[in-house]
Amino acid sequence: MIHTDVPKAGTEMYLLNEDLARAHRAARLAEARNLRRSYQLSHAQRLARRAERASQQARLLLARAL
Repeated sequence: MIHTDVPKAGTEMYLLNEDLARAHRAARLAEARNLRRSYQLSHAQRLARRAERASQQARLLLARAL
């Protein structure tokens, strides 16, 4: 007769490892989300500065033309 029963302690340890892996994965996903948000924010700020410089340059050229 072959025993297929897993000892309760082994099952609990397996479930603890599963919970730990799930928590680690959730933390890594949250970190990745935050990094993406910060990248998007810095990119938007860079574009806004570039647009402001272009606007200032256009105003200056217009003022010189008048």
